[in-house]
Amino acid sequence: MKKSVIVLLGISVVCIAFAAIFVKLSGAPASIISMYRMFFASLLLLPVVYKYRQEFLKLTVREWGALIFAGLFLAMHFGFWFESLHLTSVASSTVILALQPIIAMVGAYLVYKEKVSLRAAVSVFISFLGVVLISWGDFSFTDLSAITGNFLSFLGAVAVVCYFMIGQNAVRNLKHWVYSFIVFAIAGVFLLIYNIITGTALTAYPPVEWLLFILLAIFPTIAHVIFNYLLYDVSPTTVSMAMLLEPVGASILAFFILSETLGPLQLTGGMIVLIGVYIFLWSERREEYAKT
Repeated sequence: MKKSVIVLLGISVVCIAFAAIFVKLSGAPASIISMYRMFFASLLLLPVVYKYRQEFLKLTVREWGALIFAGLFLAMHFGFWFESLHLTSVASSTVILALQPIIAMVGAYLVYKEKVSLRAAVSVFISFLGVVLISWGDFSFTDLSAITGNFLSFLGAVAVVCYFMIGQNAVRNLKHWVYSFIVFAIAGVFLLIYNIITGTALTAYPPVEWLLFILLAIFPTIAHVIFNYLLYDVSPTTVSMAMLLEPVGASILAFFILSETLGPLQLTGGMIVLIGVYIFLWSERREEYAKT
């Protein structure tokens, strides 16, 4: 692998690892953080999207329907995940979120009846065991907030898998920039409607909160731009494996910035989850090579 690719992967992992830290530092409601993350990210993409504005005219009614549902699931993803970060540790939340590829495999099996290899089945079992250990380490008879946070992180992972599945199967001819802009904006609108219905304050936040909203849009967006650029040089599986470093990076940042520590069960469970997901991605990569 080229040295420049390794450097870019490292930068992207650090950028995306900061997302959980910014959410944790914010005192705003999760739905507000999610809403402004979507709207500000849309604004960042606007100059690029303007270049491809003709793409909007190609969309059919069916594709717009798919985009609306994709935006809804993306809104749910950020709402669930950001709320989980207010309830549980950065390590637990980000590790459980890393189950996305395995959840996607289960979804493909249930919806499209895709075959599951023995290695994939083993990876599911290993990852499930890791999640059980994390939850057991977070369990308390007097405070169930951490367990609730872990469950919300899992729901966030399920929601983002639904978002990806809709995007991959319903809108194939749309450029990535335009697709991202549309679903970000739609997700922001759904979150805005939710905040209005629940009576959540939209603007009464101090300057530091607005700075966190903007940083939360900038850093992950930079990471995703780098990931998309790297797909010209490396396989999607390689990028997915690099993203497994996000929980590690986020946990290290949380230790130094938020003084979060991990108990032995959370630490062991987190390592087991990442091993399980790595086995799954490794087996997927072997199957890709076998087909070529």
